Amino acid sequence: MSKTFIKIFTAGIIVLFSAQAFAQKGVEDGSKYGHGEDSLRCLKNLSLFTEYVKQKSYADAIPSWEIAFNECPLASSKIYTDGIKIMDWRLSKEKDKAKREELIQKLMGIYDQRIKYMGDHRKYNETYLLGRKAIHLLNYKSDSPESRKVAQEWFEKSIAGQGVGSEVAVVATYMMNTMDMYRADQVNAEVVVNNYIKVSNLLTDQIKAEKKEKDKEQIAGVKETVEKLFASSGVADCETIERIFTPQLAEKKADLDWLKMVNKLLARANCEDAQLLYDVSESLHAIEPSSSSAYGLARMYLKTQDLDRSVEYYNEAIKLEEESDQKGTLHYQLGLIKFNQGKLNEAKTNAEKAISFRPDWGDPYILIGNLYAVSANNFGTNEFEHKTAYWAAVDMFQKSKSIDPKVTDKANELINIYSQHFPGLEEIFFQGFKEGDSYTVGGWIGVSTKIRAKK
Repeated sequence: MSKTFIKIFTAGIIVLFSAQAFAQKGVEDGSKYGHGEDSLRCLKNLSLFTEYVKQKSYADAIPSWEIAFNECPLASSKIYTDGIKIMDWRLSKEKDKAKREELIQKLMGIYDQRIKYMGDHRKYNETYLLGRKAIHLLNYKSDSPESRKVAQEWFEKSIAGQGVGSEVAVVATYMMNTMDMYRADQVNAEVVVNNYIKVSNLLTDQIKAEKKEKDKEQIAGVKETVEKLFASSGVADCETIERIFTPQLAEKKADLDWLKMVNKLLARANCEDAQLLYDVSESLHAIEPSSSSAYGLARMYLKTQDLDRSVEYYNEAIKLEEESDQKGTLHYQLGLIKFNQGKLNEAKTNAEKAISFRPDWGDPYILIGNLYAVSANNFGTNEFEHKTAYWAAVDMFQKSKSIDPKVTDKANELINIYSQHFPGLEEIFFQGFKEGDSYTVGGWIGVSTKIRAKK
């Protein structure tokens, strides 16, 4: 064999393999666009479908998009973002069930290919894309038990990978899918509660991490929606909440976010008699005392007729309260409790303090009037002095309606009742008085009034 032949043969082999390499597509050699004519073909079709999608001419975009998708998958993320738009458009037009299923699988394939070729992107990585993929699957197949299950697995991988960086939509849809699975008997109550805790904690962390106030508010709104969803799910009944969270209380007593979460759950489920509500509220109040938290405890203990504890928290609520109107309301309510305890003088003192904070409110005057009236039989040393307490009581009822028209009907009713207990004219005369004279009602009542006879 001549040296000339060998040179010619070798040159031919080199040209042959060079031509093959020159013609390789990006999908074949891992390059962005491929080589030679294939790279030109890739760039041309990439440009074409991008422009068509921009104009929302999705039907025209399909042929060029398919070429770019199949031949140069590394060329641009637009292949995938625009591909999803194209597939969504096709699904919006397709009515045939079998063809729709095929298109849904193609849509999922777009995510799969992006994960394969671009899943190591710094931001839009595999776990990020899995969250988006799960949402998209449920957009079309949320009524499918198998799809719900698969989507849930993707959500969990996504949230585990993204953590506090998870998209809020992913976190919220994960919780909604959990609820759908619970209603379909695919998961039990324990799973729902555990997922709720995970989601609630994650959203709380996102709120803390977010710098923009507007975004903070949006996340807080999503958190509120998730809480309402959970509370109305049927899972969050008082018995279940107590069973799940009570064992955690000992180690969570100093965890403010956990305490607030459980407190809110119990409140939404109307668990007013739950021991856990008392325990959580007290722990919460110890960490972050406020007038409202003390008031909540006061009302809880009032409900169980533990009046001493209720009074204790009412006094603390008053001490911590800054608004005058609310301070007045608290004193009035405390006065009612003192009335119930038979501590009439203390009840009067609180009613007077309520008036000092809310001088145009009639109810405290009515309270004082009732205090005078119920004490009448034990007031003074004789029958006449007993009855003088009713003059003082009616004065208070008159005063209440003169400053607060809203209590007029109530005041008039009481005036009619207790005026019947005034002393008669003969009684007044026998005591050496006459109608219209001034009279001082002594003792703990200690007020001046006018003498009036029973009509």
